[in-house]
Amino acid sequence: MSQTDRVDSAAWTRDASPAHRGLRAWLLTGIVDDAGSHQGPHARTATRTHAWWRVMCLTGLDYFSTLGYQPAIAALAAGLISPFATIVLIALTLLGALPVYRRVARESFRGSGSIAMLERLLPWWAGKVFVLVVLGFAATDFMITITLSAADASAHAIENPFAPAWFHGNQIAITMVLIAVLGAVFLAGFREAIGIAVVLVAAYLALNVIVVGVTIGHVLQHPVVINDWWGALTAQHGNPLMVAGIALIVFPKLALGLSGLETGVAVMPQIHGSDADDADNPRTRIRGTRRLLTTAAVIMSVFLITSSLTTTLLIPQSEFQPGGPANGRALAYLAHLYLGSGFGTVYDVSTIAILCFAGASAMAGLLNLVPRYLPRYGMAPQWARSVRPLVIVFTAIAFLITIVFRADVDAQGGAYATGVLVLITSAAVAVAVAAYRRRQRWATIGFSVVSAVFLYTTVLNVIERPDGIRIAALFILGILIVSLVSRVGRSFQLRATSLTFDDKALSFLEADAARGQIDVISHEPHGEGGGEYQKKNRQERQESNMPRSAHTLFLEVHPSDSSDFEEDLAVTGVQRYGYRVLEVRSGNVPNTVAAILLAARDRTGVVPPVYFEWTEGNPLSNMLRFLFTGSGEVAPVTRDVLRQAEPDVKRRPLVHVV
Repeated sequence: MSQTDRVDSAAWTRDASPAHRGLRAWLLTGIVDDAGSHQGPHARTATRTHAWWRVMCLTGLDYFSTLGYQPAIAALAAGLISPFATIVLIALTLLGALPVYRRVARESFRGSGSIAMLERLLPWWAGKVFVLVVLGFAATDFMITITLSAADASAHAIENPFAPAWFHGNQIAITMVLIAVLGAVFLAGFREAIGIAVVLVAAYLALNVIVVGVTIGHVLQHPVVINDWWGALTAQHGNPLMVAGIALIVFPKLALGLSGLETGVAVMPQIHGSDADDADNPRTRIRGTRRLLTTAAVIMSVFLITSSLTTTLLIPQSEFQPGGPANGRALAYLAHLYLGSGFGTVYDVSTIAILCFAGASAMAGLLNLVPRYLPRYGMAPQWARSVRPLVIVFTAIAFLITIVFRADVDAQGGAYATGVLVLITSAAVAVAVAAYRRRQRWATIGFSVVSAVFLYTTVLNVIERPDGIRIAALFILGILIVSLVSRVGRSFQLRATSLTFDDKALSFLEADAARGQIDVISHEPHGEGGGEYQKKNRQERQESNMPRSAHTLFLEVHPSDSSDFEEDLAVTGVQRYGYRVLEVRSGNVPNTVAAILLAARDRTGVVPPVYFEWTEGNPLSNMLRFLFTGSGEVAPVTRDVLRQAEPDVKRRPLVHVV
């Protein structure tokens, strides 16, 4: 059913100027369909698939790019304990987050990730609200990825010895320019470029291997730096047991090193499958995704520990402080120090490039996430299915975040870590619940323990750095407000994404159409047997304008999840107690009745009237019932849905109420 879209388009054409029509057409180009096939590297459908290692590079734009700032943030947050805290982080990655997302890859293989698992596990309104809250944290994660990556890219550009003098002091302006360029790329029509991702990730990792290798060699040649570090560490924190205890406490500050695993399952549709695979269990694609996740986690773990160790040993702690030359760019600092300005500049260029593409990966993630859920829930306008309007909105938000945080990488670390940790925690909870429902005892215990650890980590991070929860709360509040306003504003739209009649239902409609009249009685069954239908039929004939010769056709909408906004409707015909009945399951009665009437008209060419009884009770309470349960004021709302969907009175089904 697409009647509403046609009416909206016609209204625009009549009322808007040619310039406005052209602008609207340009903005809505690339509108997202229900399958999620749209621009962006995380789209659920792919016209061309790739080997898992190439797709890993797509994930690596987000995951591996954190090496640009993670070692510096870790050193600033954990100080001399950074290597030990990093070991704890690596253990949590390999023993906790990695098994969770390997399970997510099996449970949610269409690229919807852990949020789709939560949606399935928690139906009705409670599930929708929970998903909206998780979306708020996901939006925090992706938005801060854009702003933090751009801020760190500008920091690398400013600190380069060949940078123009006017760069200094203009980090906010440079960051906003990089964000604006990112937005312009998506407005022009972003297309995934796995080939570019492979080149960027391969070059960046190769340069990091050189930097880490050279610095490790320097440490081995000058072991005194290890003695100096250990002496300072024990003098500051007492004994090794105390160091281990503090590492367990401070490691949540390093949670940025977990970023990218959710992206790893989002790109699953890009991985080669096999024609022999079952559509409901694509083993080849699942196996490739697990290899992707494992390889990426191992590579990142190696770089995390080696970079944390060398930066802590070779860079004075004062250099990590805000305004210091190693702040936000520890590995780049070492590249310039030990390999010269020429190599350091090459490293800076590579880092800036991958950080910018990390922002593109995050933007693509947002462009997949928002259209996939909010419009389908009725909690965003229809234009939220389109790429370009969303790009404008997200770019404006990124500008605001950059200004508020003054393009400071350290200041945004808490918000970033909060978003990452909440996503991983929700994924751990989702797989634990899935294992419990399958009665997998040991998996349930294991994932429950992982969930508890991540919950502790998240709570500790929120206590230590409350900025993250504040920003996430703003995103969540914004999403909830927009969702409520949109849900109310779109309540009178047709909601059926598709509508089919079975053979029996079609035979009822075609038989009545051959007589020139289709008379539909909306009926709410109460289980009172054949007398109920007889009474309803007699009442409508006596009290309404139904012709005496009419062959009545009952329409029954049986309740389903009322929190669903868009639905695929399947209408079946049945013969009950001598009466013909059309049955359909839906969570929204008036909108469904209107959709069926219009579909019957389009199918037969006959405009069918519909007959209702007035709903008992207070009109205001009935309207609230409609908004939240899909019932309530059925007759008036059905008429208003029909009025908005069909402006031509002659083609609009009439609504009779007695």
